[in-house]
Amino acid sequence: MPHTIVTEICEGVADCVDACPVACIHPGPGKNAKGTDWYWIDFATCIDCGICLQVCPVEGAIVPEERPDLQKTP
Repeated sequence: MPHTIVTEICEGVADCVDACPVACIHPGPGKNAKGTDWYWIDFATCIDCGICLQVCPVEGAIVPEERPDLQKTP
């Protein structure tokens, strides 16, 4: 099952983007409620490797399950 980036917690650090082996993490348009850049995971492309969870320095920004209710997508 794919992971989810929680839009309103993401701070746009983007360590996950460089670490993702399948390039399934993309920038979202504009800013989130915190006023920061944010990213989203393409559920159809994610291979559930967990690397994003390991490299993200923002606690709670990525959850290990598919939660479209927590992640905005453009």
